[in-house]
Amino acid sequence: MLYPCKFILFLPILLIIIISQNRVVQARTTLTNSNNYKKLQRPFNNSVSAIFVFGDSTVDPGNNNYISTLAKCNFPPYGQDFVNHIPTGRFSNGLLVTDYLASYVGIKDFVPPYLDPSLSLDELMTGVSFASGSSGFDPLTAQLLDVITMEKQMEYFKEYKRRIENSIGKEKTKLLISKAAFIISAGTNDFAVNYFNTPFRRQKYHKVSEYQQFLLQMVQQFIKDLMNEGARVIGVGGVPPFGCLPVVITIDSGNNALQPRRCIESYSAVAREYNLLLQHLLKTMEIPGTKVFYVDIYNPINDMIHTPIKYGFTEVTIGCCGSGLIEASLLCNPKSIVCDAPSNHMFWDSVHPTQATYYNLFQAIRPSIDFAIKQIRNIS
Repeated sequence: MLYPCKFILFLPILLIIIISQNRVVQARTTLTNSNNYKKLQRPFNNSVSAIFVFGDSTVDPGNNNYISTLAKCNFPPYGQDFVNHIPTGRFSNGLLVTDYLASYVGIKDFVPPYLDPSLSLDELMTGVSFASGSSGFDPLTAQLLDVITMEKQMEYFKEYKRRIENSIGKEKTKLLISKAAFIISAGTNDFAVNYFNTPFRRQKYHKVSEYQQFLLQMVQQFIKDLMNEGARVIGVGGVPPFGCLPVVITIDSGNNALQPRRCIESYSAVAREYNLLLQHLLKTMEIPGTKVFYVDIYNPINDMIHTPIKYGFTEVTIGCCGSGLIEASLLCNPKSIVCDAPSNHMFWDSVHPTQATYYNLFQAIRPSIDFAIKQIRNIS
């Protein structure tokens, strides 16, 4: 179990390191199409109009570039395996699972951030991500690092709708949204950062089960809001075994951060419990004409951790950037040492997966994607 005092003592160290780093030159970058990576075989003619994404750093392609927060990564070595080695603001060395998804269904090669002011109408109409690194369903989670709350992400989506309506009209916008796939990926920060490692929520929710119910209420409201805005097919990702995040292992290990490094089972047990409750909630939320489905993240990630050879991984408890023990965001920067073969690592930094992990995860959830495509094809 991670104890709050460990994290409280750890925060000043992080802040000192962050403040002492030389300022990283941040350049605004624009996503460009490229044929530099293999196209994914698609099982159907494209019937998906757009992809809209909400959540945290697992699906944030660079929205945090455009807000005032420390939770940024639009600088090397982030993005070193992205097209043209561009640090786009994705919290990884390359593509995210949503990028693979967009290419697979034939919409676009990458899902861009909504806040990028250079996006064309065509880019907007085929979908964007509203996600923000370090966010969560709990508004307090996003406030800890001044990132975009889920409520604000919803406001941005409503703003998006108005922009599109002004360009193509309300009826065409309504059809576009009804034929779109909606993806939600959040929750890890709520537990691993907020509840377990700050005192604020534990003062109100003394049991983790109480906090789980609070989060589920937030999830339920967010999905209802999406339905009210015209969403018809919504996929909601569960949380991974966050007891296996390198930084979680490091903090819990104290002075023994290097040996042995094992997942913190008490944390992962909370993740499993939450996922079961989430699945039950989603089953109760379907109404005629809509499909809300659960996307299993936990089991594919857990399998990669416990059978790494099957996926070509040689390291699953330490990140590729820096020491791999605590680095993330500004702590993983141009001065950081980077491992020689990121594709052999499950984690890019101490929190976020590598492109290789995201690709393996995409392959694991393809049945869910195919299911969503079929649902959209059936929408009249």
